[in-house]
Parts: sequence; C-alpha cells; structure tokens
Amino acid sequence: MFYKKIILASTSPRRKELLARIAANVETAAPETDESFDTSLRPEEVPVYLSKIKALSVAKKFPENIVIGCDTVVICGGLIFGKPKDLAEARETLSKLSGTRHTVVSGVSVCYNNNICESFSESTEVFFRRLSLEEIADYAATGEPVDKAGAYGIQGRGGALVDYIKGGLCNVIGLPLELLAGKLNEIAKKQKTLSF
Repeated sequence: MFYKKIILASTSPRRKELLARIAANVETAAPETDESFDTSLRPEEVPVYLSKIKALSVAKKFPENIVIGCDTVVICGGLIFGKPKDLAEARETLSKLSGTRHTVVSGVSVCYNNNICESFSESTEVFFRRLSLEEIADYAATGEPVDKAGAYGIQGRGGALVDYIKGGLCNVIGLPLELLAGKLNEIAKKQKTLSF
C-alpha cells in the first residue's frame, strides 16, 4: 500500500530511499534535537527514545502530516556503537566488531493527528567475519564508515565484512520497512480520517 505525503525526520538518503518503497511522496526534515539520553536506559531502549524525540521535534512543524522518526544503533557486549566521529574511531569500532555477533536495533516513532506518537523497534543479528588490520584500514579509508552506526554500511562496501545476518536487511540499513508498513496499516485502520 502506498501512502500520501509522509515527513521523514531524518536527512539520511538511505532511509528516504527505503521509505519511498511504500510512500508515494516522502519529504525529509532535519530534527532539531539533543541526542543525549538517560544512561539508565537499556541499550535496546535508546534508539526508540531517540526516534521519538526526533519525530516529535519535526511533528511540531508538520502537525497535519504523518511524521516518522528513526534511530539505529549497533549493540555488542552490552555497549552501544553509534556513528564514529572520525576514521580512527571507525577503525577502533570495526576492530571490536571483527569476528563477533552483534545486534542492530532500529527504533521507529510515527506521529500523527497532532500529538499521537507510536513507537516500536526491530532487532537483527549480524555476524562479522574476522577482519585483518589491513581490511579494516582499507575499508575505513573509503570514508563509508563515518556516518554509519557501527562504522559500516551493509548496503555498500561494508557488506563484504558481514558473514551472515538473522533478521531484516532493511533494518540493518536503517529502517525496518516491513514492520513500519504493518504499523502504518494498523494506524490507518484506527484513524480512518487520516490522509494516507
């Protein structure tokens, strides 16, 4: 099912491309948020919380539209690996993920009808090959890891680092599309007046 205009609270081209598979008209808006969070949150709760503050930030400007916020983190050994700040941190992250199983969690929040916001998440297990120092350095040098959670993009060159996954590929890219489509359908049934 295709939906009418949806505002994506993100400037990520990957998320916009994924959302365009189910939405006829997607516009993006950069959220104005402080992405700090309460350290008492469990790691898997963090992306849900961040997706909600992003969505609510943008929903204030677009009260008549459906607004979707999303945040993705990589969790390994109970630690969160977000976007590395530079290539040195990217290499460090990749070294820690080498030869491990880690979890990619995407939190999504859908805001509609001015102030209603529904949040949910999806998890995917990712298994990395054991990487040599040369492989890590070569991949980091491409610059691809810098704006990616966990310092890799599975849809790009980073896909070669992955042995296999258990769960949704779209979730690892940054938007759990099938789950989101199902939630949008549920919302449409509950809110028949929405302009989907």
